[in-house]
Amino acid sequence: MGLSTEELEATAQEVLGRLRSHQQFQSSWDTAAFIVFLTFVGTVIFLLLVVLVHCCCSCCCTSPRPWRESAGKERPKGMDNLALEP
Repeated sequence: MGLSTEELEATAQEVLGRLRSHQQFQSSWDTAAFIVFLTFVGTVIFLLLVVLVHCCCSCCCTSPRPWRESAGKERPKGMDNLALEP
């Protein structure tokens, strides 16, 4: 079931050999996949940061919002279609 000592030693030597040669990836496809993965992780972290900043700013800001009008005044929505007038 488990790996033998010789197999473990061979695997360790292979990993150490890659580290010494500064070639962690076997092909350029491995490098490209790693770059795509890092780009994805960076995008997710950036979006989480934007959401966090938005939540903090919307909670802390006490300035009135100009696009909202008072609840008592309702302005009509849409526009009149003058083509339907007789």
